Amino acid sequence: MNDTAALPFAYGVNQFTTMPWSFEEDVERYARLGVEAMELCEAKLGARGDGGESPGLARAQLAAVADAGLPISSVQPAVRTVFPSRTQPEPTDRRDRLARFRRSVELIAPVAPDAVFVTNTGPAPDGNLHRAVDGVIAHHRELAGIAAEHGVRVALEPLNPVLINTETAIWTYRQALDIVQEVDRENVGVCLDLWNLWQDSELTATLDTAPDRLFLLQVSDWRTPRSPMDRRTVGTGDIPVGPLLRAVHGAGYRGPCVLEIFSDQVPDSLYETDLHELVRANRTALDAAWRTG
Repeated sequence: MNDTAALPFAYGVNQFTTMPWSFEEDVERYARLGVEAMELCEAKLGARGDGGESPGLARAQLAAVADAGLPISSVQPAVRTVFPSRTQPEPTDRRDRLARFRRSVELIAPVAPDAVFVTNTGPAPDGNLHRAVDGVIAHHRELAGIAAEHGVRVALEPLNPVLINTETAIWTYRQALDIVQEVDRENVGVCLDLWNLWQDSELTATLDTAPDRLFLLQVSDWRTPRSPMDRRTVGTGDIPVGPLLRAVHGAGYRGPCVLEIFSDQVPDSLYETDLHELVRANRTALDAAWRTG
Protein backbone atom coordinates (compact mmCIF):
# COMPACT_ATOMS: atom_id res chain seq x y z
CA MET A 1 0.00 0.00 0.00
CA ASN A 2 1.26 3.49 -0.81
CA ASP A 3 -1.51 5.35 1.03
CA THR A 4 0.31 7.69 3.43
CA ALA A 5 -2.78 9.04 5.16
CA ALA A 6 -3.07 8.70 8.94
CA LEU A 7 -5.28 6.13 10.59
CA PRO A 8 -8.84 6.81 9.32
CA PHE A 9 -10.45 5.85 12.62
CA ALA A 10 -10.67 7.90 15.79
CA TYR A 11 -8.04 6.66 18.25
CA GLY A 12 -9.72 5.29 21.36
CA VAL A 13 -8.30 3.80 24.54
CA ASN A 14 -9.99 1.27 26.81
CA GLN A 15 -9.44 2.05 30.49
CA PHE A 16 -8.15 -1.47 31.16
CA THR A 17 -5.11 -0.43 29.08
CA THR A 18 -4.12 2.00 31.82
CA MET A 19 -5.31 -0.06 34.76
CA PRO A 20 -2.75 1.39 37.22
CA TRP A 21 -4.20 4.88 36.69
CA SER A 22 -7.30 6.08 38.50
CA PHE A 23 -10.45 7.01 36.63
CA GLU A 24 -9.61 10.68 37.11
CA GLU A 25 -6.08 10.20 35.82
CA ASP A 26 -7.42 8.44 32.73
CA VAL A 27 -9.72 11.35 31.87
CA GLU A 28 -7.11 14.04 32.43
CA ARG A 29 -4.24 12.21 30.72
CA TYR A 30 -6.15 10.79 27.76
CA ALA A 31 -7.13 14.29 26.72
CA ARG A 32 -3.51 15.47 26.90
CA LEU A 33 -2.26 12.40 24.99
CA GLY A 34 -4.53 13.02 22.03
CA VAL A 35 -6.95 10.18 22.70
CA GLU A 36 -10.09 10.87 20.68
CA ALA A 37 -12.51 8.43 22.33
CA MET A 38 -12.64 6.54 25.61
CA GLU A 39 -13.89 3.03 26.23
CA LEU A 40 -15.22 3.33 29.74
CA CYS A 41 -14.66 0.39 32.07
CA GLU A 42 -17.28 0.39 34.80
CA ALA A 43 -14.92 -1.52 37.10
CA LYS A 44 -13.08 1.80 37.55
CA LEU A 45 -16.18 3.94 37.90
CA GLY A 46 -17.07 4.99 41.44
CA ALA A 47 -14.14 3.10 42.92
CA ARG A 48 -12.97 4.68 46.20
CA GLY A 49 -9.46 4.45 47.55
CA ASP A 50 -10.63 2.10 50.30
CA GLY A 51 -11.91 -0.43 47.75
CA GLY A 52 -15.57 0.49 48.15
CA GLU A 53 -17.93 2.02 45.59
CA SER A 54 -19.72 5.35 45.64
CA PRO A 55 -22.63 6.16 43.29
CA GLY A 56 -22.10 9.86 43.99
CA LEU A 57 -18.46 9.59 42.99
CA ALA A 58 -19.44 7.73 39.83
CA ARG A 59 -21.79 10.53 38.79
CA ALA A 60 -19.10 13.12 39.46
CA GLN A 61 -16.59 11.15 37.40
CA LEU A 62 -19.00 10.89 34.48
CA ALA A 63 -19.60 14.64 34.66
CA ALA A 64 -15.82 15.16 34.51
CA VAL A 65 -15.64 13.10 31.32
CA ALA A 66 -18.30 15.30 29.75
CA ASP A 67 -16.51 18.45 30.91
CA ALA A 68 -13.27 17.20 29.35
CA GLY A 69 -14.99 16.81 25.99
CA LEU A 70 -13.83 13.20 25.78
CA PRO A 71 -16.42 11.10 23.93
CA ILE A 72 -17.37 7.77 25.52
CA SER A 73 -17.55 5.59 22.43
CA SER A 74 -18.00 2.27 24.19
CA VAL A 75 -18.49 0.74 27.62
CA GLN A 76 -17.35 -2.40 29.42
CA PRO A 77 -20.26 -2.81 31.86
CA ALA A 78 -19.69 -4.27 35.31
CA VAL A 79 -21.60 -7.43 34.35
CA ARG A 80 -21.32 -8.16 30.66
CA THR A 81 -21.48 -11.96 30.34
CA VAL A 82 -24.83 -13.69 29.91
CA PHE A 83 -23.74 -16.68 32.00
CA PRO A 84 -21.51 -16.47 35.08
CA SER A 85 -17.85 -16.56 34.09
CA ARG A 86 -14.48 -16.87 35.79
CA THR A 87 -14.02 -13.11 35.99
CA GLN A 88 -17.72 -12.28 36.46
CA PRO A 89 -19.24 -15.02 38.62
CA GLU A 90 -21.88 -12.89 40.35
CA PRO A 91 -24.80 -12.58 40.34
CA THR A 92 -25.61 -16.15 39.35
CA ASP A 93 -29.22 -15.65 38.28
CA ARG A 94 -29.71 -14.44 34.70
CA ARG A 95 -32.48 -12.02 35.65
CA ASP A 96 -30.21 -10.44 38.22
CA ARG A 97 -27.48 -10.10 35.60
CA LEU A 98 -29.97 -8.41 33.28
CA ALA A 99 -30.97 -6.02 36.07
CA ARG A 100 -27.31 -5.19 36.68
CA PHE A 101 -26.90 -4.36 32.99
CA ARG A 102 -29.88 -2.04 33.20
CA ARG A 103 -28.27 -0.21 36.13
CA SER A 104 -25.11 0.26 34.09
CA VAL A 105 -26.99 1.68 31.13
CA GLU A 106 -29.11 3.99 33.28
CA LEU A 107 -25.99 5.37 34.94
CA ILE A 108 -23.73 5.82 31.91
CA ALA A 109 -26.00 6.37 28.89
CA PRO A 110 -26.92 9.99 29.75
CA VAL A 111 -23.30 11.06 29.08
CA ALA A 112 -22.60 8.49 26.36
CA PRO A 113 -25.19 8.87 23.58
CA ASP A 114 -25.06 6.05 21.01
CA ALA A 115 -22.25 4.35 22.95
CA VAL A 116 -21.66 0.63 22.40
CA PHE A 117 -22.03 -1.58 25.49
CA VAL A 118 -19.86 -4.69 25.07
CA THR A 119 -21.18 -8.13 26.04
CA ASN A 120 -19.79 -11.66 26.13
CA THR A 121 -21.58 -14.98 26.33
CA GLY A 122 -19.78 -16.45 29.31
CA PRO A 123 -19.08 -20.21 29.27
CA ALA A 124 -21.74 -22.63 28.08
CA PRO A 125 -23.69 -24.08 31.05
CA ASP A 126 -22.61 -27.70 31.54
CA GLY A 127 -20.79 -27.47 28.21
CA ASN A 128 -24.10 -27.31 26.32
CA LEU A 129 -23.32 -24.94 23.44
CA HIS A 130 -26.79 -25.28 21.92
CA ARG A 131 -28.39 -24.17 25.17
CA ALA A 132 -25.87 -21.36 25.48
CA VAL A 133 -26.63 -19.93 22.05
CA ASP A 134 -30.39 -20.05 22.68
CA GLY A 135 -29.90 -18.30 26.00
CA VAL A 136 -27.63 -15.63 24.53
CA ILE A 137 -30.17 -14.86 21.80
CA ALA A 138 -33.02 -14.48 24.30
CA HIS A 139 -30.86 -12.42 26.66
CA HIS A 140 -29.73 -10.04 23.93
CA ARG A 141 -33.28 -9.37 22.80
CA GLU A 142 -33.92 -8.11 26.32
CA LEU A 143 -30.66 -6.18 26.37
CA ALA A 144 -31.68 -4.55 23.09
CA GLY A 145 -34.86 -3.26 24.68
CA ILE A 146 -32.99 -1.76 27.62
CA ALA A 147 -30.42 -0.16 25.31
CA ALA A 148 -33.11 1.25 23.01
CA GLU A 149 -34.81 2.99 25.93
CA HIS A 150 -31.61 4.94 26.55
CA GLY A 151 -30.24 5.53 23.05
CA VAL A 152 -27.27 3.17 23.21
CA ARG A 153 -26.22 -0.02 21.44
CA VAL A 154 -25.01 -3.52 22.33
CA ALA A 155 -22.08 -5.39 20.75
CA LEU A 156 -21.54 -9.11 21.35
CA GLU A 157 -17.84 -9.98 21.48
CA PRO A 158 -16.56 -13.46 20.57
CA LEU A 159 -13.40 -14.32 22.48
CA ASN A 160 -10.23 -16.23 21.65
CA PRO A 161 -10.42 -20.04 21.98
CA VAL A 162 -8.02 -19.87 24.95
CA LEU A 163 -11.01 -18.51 26.91
CA ILE A 164 -13.52 -21.25 26.05
CA ASN A 165 -15.13 -22.78 29.16
CA THR A 166 -14.07 -19.83 31.32
CA GLU A 167 -15.34 -16.66 29.58
CA THR A 168 -16.95 -17.58 26.26
CA ALA A 169 -19.04 -20.08 24.32
CA ILE A 170 -18.25 -18.52 20.92
CA TRP A 171 -14.87 -17.93 19.29
CA THR A 172 -15.43 -16.83 15.67
CA TYR A 173 -16.89 -13.74 14.07
CA ARG A 174 -19.42 -15.88 12.19
CA GLN A 175 -20.74 -17.37 15.43
CA ALA A 176 -21.29 -13.90 16.87
CA LEU A 177 -22.86 -12.63 13.66
CA ASP A 178 -25.24 -15.59 13.48
CA ILE A 179 -26.45 -14.79 17.00
CA VAL A 180 -26.79 -11.09 16.20
CA GLN A 181 -28.79 -11.82 13.06
CA GLU A 182 -31.05 -14.15 15.02
CA VAL A 183 -31.56 -11.48 17.68
CA ASP A 184 -32.63 -9.22 14.81
CA ARG A 185 -32.49 -5.84 16.53
CA GLU A 186 -30.97 -2.79 14.86
CA ASN A 187 -29.05 -1.80 17.98
CA VAL A 188 -27.33 -5.18 18.46
CA GLY A 189 -24.10 -5.88 16.59
CA VAL A 190 -20.63 -7.40 16.96
CA CYS A 191 -17.47 -6.24 18.71
CA LEU A 192 -14.33 -7.24 16.80
CA ASP A 193 -11.24 -7.52 19.00
CA LEU A 194 -8.25 -8.38 16.82
CA TRP A 195 -6.49 -10.18 19.69
CA ASN A 196 -9.44 -12.51 19.97
CA LEU A 197 -10.16 -13.11 16.30
CA TRP A 198 -7.01 -12.64 14.24
CA GLN A 199 -6.65 -16.43 13.94
CA ASP A 200 -10.20 -16.81 12.57
CA SER A 201 -9.54 -17.92 8.97
CA GLU A 202 -12.93 -16.65 7.76
CA LEU A 203 -12.80 -13.28 9.50
CA THR A 204 -12.27 -10.97 6.53
CA ALA A 205 -14.74 -12.83 4.34
CA THR A 206 -17.40 -12.73 7.04
CA LEU A 207 -16.96 -8.99 7.61
CA ASP A 208 -18.24 -8.28 4.12
CA THR A 209 -21.43 -10.31 4.55
CA ALA A 210 -23.02 -7.89 7.04
CA PRO A 211 -20.86 -4.75 7.36
CA ASP A 212 -23.56 -2.81 9.18
CA ARG A 213 -23.39 -5.24 12.10
CA LEU A 214 -19.80 -4.35 13.04
CA PHE A 215 -20.21 -1.89 15.91
CA LEU A 216 -16.76 -1.76 17.52
CA LEU A 217 -13.09 -2.43 16.71
CA GLN A 218 -10.52 -3.18 19.43
CA VAL A 219 -6.78 -3.62 18.88
CA SER A 220 -3.60 -4.84 20.56
CA ASP A 221 -1.01 -7.46 19.60
CA TRP A 222 -0.47 -11.15 20.30
CA ARG A 223 2.19 -13.44 21.61
CA THR A 224 1.47 -16.91 22.96
CA PRO A 225 -0.13 -15.91 26.28
CA ARG A 226 1.74 -16.43 29.52
CA SER A 227 -1.36 -15.55 31.53
CA PRO A 228 -5.01 -14.71 30.76
CA MET A 229 -3.91 -11.06 30.67
CA ASP A 230 -0.96 -10.96 28.27
CA ARG A 231 -1.39 -8.57 25.36
CA ARG A 232 1.24 -6.56 23.56
CA THR A 233 1.74 -3.16 21.96
CA VAL A 234 0.60 -3.02 18.34
CA GLY A 235 3.45 -3.99 16.01
CA THR A 236 5.34 -6.08 18.58
CA GLY A 237 3.49 -9.38 18.09
CA ASP A 238 2.06 -11.73 15.50
CA ILE A 239 -1.20 -10.04 14.44
CA PRO A 240 -1.22 -8.68 10.85
CA VAL A 241 -2.76 -5.46 12.11
CA GLY A 242 -2.38 -3.44 8.91
CA PRO A 243 -4.22 -5.83 6.58
CA LEU A 244 -6.96 -6.32 9.17
CA LEU A 245 -7.42 -2.57 9.58
CA ARG A 246 -7.75 -2.36 5.81
CA ALA A 247 -10.30 -5.16 5.77
CA VAL A 248 -12.38 -3.50 8.47
CA HIS A 249 -12.26 -0.16 6.68
CA GLY A 250 -13.09 -1.85 3.38
CA ALA A 251 -16.17 -3.39 4.97
CA GLY A 252 -17.39 0.12 5.76
CA TYR A 253 -16.56 0.47 9.46
CA ARG A 254 -15.96 4.10 10.46
CA GLY A 255 -16.14 3.91 14.24
CA PRO A 256 -13.20 4.26 16.64
CA CYS A 257 -10.17 1.99 16.79
CA VAL A 258 -9.90 1.23 20.51
CA LEU A 259 -6.68 0.12 22.15
CA GLU A 260 -7.42 -2.64 24.68
CA ILE A 261 -4.39 -4.06 26.46
CA PHE A 262 -4.32 -6.34 29.49
CA SER A 263 -0.90 -6.98 30.98
CA ASP A 264 -0.83 -8.73 34.33
CA GLN A 265 0.67 -11.88 35.86
CA VAL A 266 3.64 -11.68 33.45
CA PRO A 267 7.27 -10.76 34.25
CA ASP A 268 7.39 -7.97 31.64
CA SER A 269 4.03 -6.38 32.38
CA LEU A 270 3.27 -3.28 30.32
CA TYR A 271 1.44 -1.98 33.38
CA GLU A 272 4.86 -1.44 34.95
CA THR A 273 6.12 0.72 32.09
CA ASP A 274 5.47 4.38 31.25
CA LEU A 275 1.76 4.34 30.40
CA HIS A 276 1.98 7.75 28.75
CA GLU A 277 4.45 6.29 26.29
CA LEU A 278 2.31 3.16 25.89
CA VAL A 279 -0.65 5.26 24.73
CA ARG A 280 1.51 7.36 22.40
CA ALA A 281 3.44 4.39 20.99
CA ASN A 282 0.30 2.50 20.07
CA ARG A 283 -1.10 5.49 18.19
CA THR A 284 2.14 5.71 16.23
CA ALA A 285 2.11 1.96 15.60
CA LEU A 286 -1.48 2.04 14.33
CA ASP A 287 -0.65 4.86 11.91
CA ALA A 288 2.31 2.83 10.65
CA ALA A 289 0.24 -0.35 10.35
CA TRP A 290 -2.39 1.49 8.31
CA ARG A 291 0.19 3.01 5.95
CA THR A 292 1.93 -0.29 5.29
CA GLY A 293 -1.13 -2.55 5.47
